[in-house]
Amino acid sequence: MAVISNQTMLAEREHNRHVLKAVVASCLGWSLDLYDLFILLFVAPVIGKLFFPAEHSMLSLAAVYASFGVTLLMRPLGSAMFGSYADTHGRKRAMIMAMVGVGLSTAAFGILPTVHTIGIAAPILFIVLKLVQGVFVGGVVAATHTIGTESVAPRLRGAVSGMIGGGGAGLGALFASLAFYAMSTLFPGAAFEDWGWRCMFFTGIISAVLGITIFSNLEESPMFKQLQEAKARARMAGVKDAHPVRTLFSNRWRNVLLVNLLLSIGGGSGYYLTSGVLPTYLKVINHTPAETTGFILMLSSLGVFVASVASGHLSTFIGRKKTFLLMGVLRLLLLPALAYNMASVTSTTQLALFVIAYGMLGSAGYAPLLIFLNERFPTAIRATGTGLSWNIGFAIGGADADLRLAGLAAADRHAAHAGDLPGGDQPGIPGRRAGRARDPRQARQPGRAEGRLKPGARPLYSCKRAGGAHPPARFFRRRGAGYASLKVMDRIKRHYLS
Repeated sequence: MAVISNQTMLAEREHNRHVLKAVVASCLGWSLDLYDLFILLFVAPVIGKLFFPAEHSMLSLAAVYASFGVTLLMRPLGSAMFGSYADTHGRKRAMIMAMVGVGLSTAAFGILPTVHTIGIAAPILFIVLKLVQGVFVGGVVAATHTIGTESVAPRLRGAVSGMIGGGGAGLGALFASLAFYAMSTLFPGAAFEDWGWRCMFFTGIISAVLGITIFSNLEESPMFKQLQEAKARARMAGVKDAHPVRTLFSNRWRNVLLVNLLLSIGGGSGYYLTSGVLPTYLKVINHTPAETTGFILMLSSLGVFVASVASGHLSTFIGRKKTFLLMGVLRLLLLPALAYNMASVTSTTQLALFVIAYGMLGSAGYAPLLIFLNERFPTAIRATGTGLSWNIGFAIGGADADLRLAGLAAADRHAAHAGDLPGGDQPGIPGRRAGRARDPRQARQPGRAEGRLKPGARPLYSCKRAGGAHPPARFFRRRGAGYASLKVMDRIKRHYLS
């Protein structure tokens, strides 16, 4: 009896060790994958200047975000390729290959020559690398988003879903914040535009090293092992294996895929409009120094991790559907108010609290999404189905933020050219010609000759009144949350051109 008891304890201990390794590997793999993507968001203004120069800084920034959207569009292809490979040959192999590919493609950005060196070829090479990176990123999703949840007990799958999906994103942002903080300290000021941004991309090689050293010792999930045994018996009976992608788009699973896509689009849009734009928001709207930005975003990443795990675990008790509805209502009510009021904060402590709350709400909303997608598909097509649902949804949702920025930039360029008047440079504002109003719409409003207000008149709205005070919140409350969101995006445009 004692021998049997010892064997049982050893087997249980080995099983727990495997489960822990699978969860850590999934979370770490997804965080490092997003770390490679977050690097671009932190250095977006620099990349825009060096690879997509334009007359207006907002146009350069919009081009950088558009290149980020290219990565999103290529991720479904990577999920189809690596997802079918993971469903056929194993999640571990797919994860190793995808992680190595992401790491090497990210590091390659650090050696790219700029537009001042090779001209138009520089942005072309940049876009090509983003395409390659997007394929590998989609492959990482197919592997990391299945092996962890397949390895744990049902009572822990909600928490693990939040830990991998939202918590992994928080850790990725945390790692990127640490790298940005370190590189901003090592390469202050103009030196960052020479070597700081390159060294940030070079750190992407960490993903490739970890993909080879750590994940090679990982075991396959118990569910996949059972699938392999069932396939072996089926082959002996003369039954051929169905291709995962073909099975996924069959009549049986097509409607399931459609519902998953709708949920993923909402999750992706909410994420990229919160955590995805925070680095640019702090720089453009609040004019926060680089070191302070890195520190605040580190704190926000920790908050995202906690909120994601809590939201995912909550779905185990009240259900996935009720959790989605609850978090959706909270985000609808609180995110516009946080985004607007965050712009008027001057205290670093208050700004950090706003950013933490903003990031936590954005990530908590989609924390149960990963396990919801997993539970909708059988093991034979789970990696392919989860990867395609997640990546197509996040591609469409993420492209929404990119299109908004690009549209604002185009509108500003049109308004700026319409408002140009002859004359010399306007004193005190470099790069602005005389006669151009600070608010481009002032030149088009009746009673505002040459873009200036009548004596004693007050603007319809302004970024700051005399003394630094912002317009009252009731101005936006009367027009609804959607109006507030548009004003926040418009404020990004006008502040960036200031």
